[in-house]
Amino acid sequence: MRIGELARRAGTTTRTLRYYESRGLLPARRTGNGYREYDEEDLRLLRQIRTLQDFGFGLEETRPFVECLQAGHPAGDSCPASLEVYRAKLAELDAVVARLQAVRDEVAAQLARAELEAAAGLPGGPEPRCELAPHPGPGPGRPDPT
Repeated sequence: MRIGELARRAGTTTRTLRYYESRGLLPARRTGNGYREYDEEDLRLLRQIRTLQDFGFGLEETRPFVECLQAGHPAGDSCPASLEVYRAKLAELDAVVARLQAVRDEVAAQLARAELEAAAGLPGGPEPRCELAPHPGPGPGRPDPT
């Protein structure tokens, strides 16, 4: 298949495919007349790359998976380099989850404190005003009602 068909079937653009080719992630095979030629295996490589990117893997992080597929491993993720990328990504995600949990805990603590203050009627600043309520007496920018 030609580059346009591969792009359509993979849900990407020909520009992206050329970029992947320039990065060595997609094989660059040419026909006698110079057209790029791709097959179902190339589509499989692209789907692997796209899935990994959807999961948050960077383009270079997909390289071991592509190489594993090209080496004949059915899922592309059972090679030592692929497993290492999985481990690193999992550690990265764990760190993000831990940071989000810490932020969530802090927000929950702030909310609990604020709710206690509100329930106790502690002073916390001026009472909210409704802008539609009449203002008492003259003030800056308001005419004297008399």
